Amino acid sequence: MRLTPNGPALIAALALAAALAPAAGAAPLPAPARAEIDALLGRLQASGCEFNRNGTWYSGAEAKTHLQRKLEYLEKKDMVRNAEQFIALGATASSSSGKAYAVRCGASAPVASKAWLSAELQAIRQR
Repeated sequence: MRLTPNGPALIAALALAAALAPAAGAAPLPAPARAEIDALLGRLQASGCEFNRNGTWYSGAEAKTHLQRKLEYLEKKDMVRNAEQFIALGATASSSSGKAYAVRCGASAPVASKAWLSAELQAIRQR
């Protein structure tokens, strides 16, 4: 079986990691990482772009709410320590279907959420 970033193997790996990760005593996300992720989700909300999840387009505000829930889950499982891990584990694909997320801004073609969020993260870091 070949591991792909968006395939069923990823879901299985995340489920296994979640099962093995200690639920109690998870360390809080470092403050700089939390600030970057908060800024990233704020940019998504304010962008006017839409977020595709499992074939349905959602507003940036709805996407932010959904991704915050995923972040909380990853934090409880102590699976994320920085913004890149959050993007890879929580903001790239649906954990239920394995389908990749996408972002569409205006009339532009949709792009993979990983690419859009990574570019926004770099812009945040350059400020």
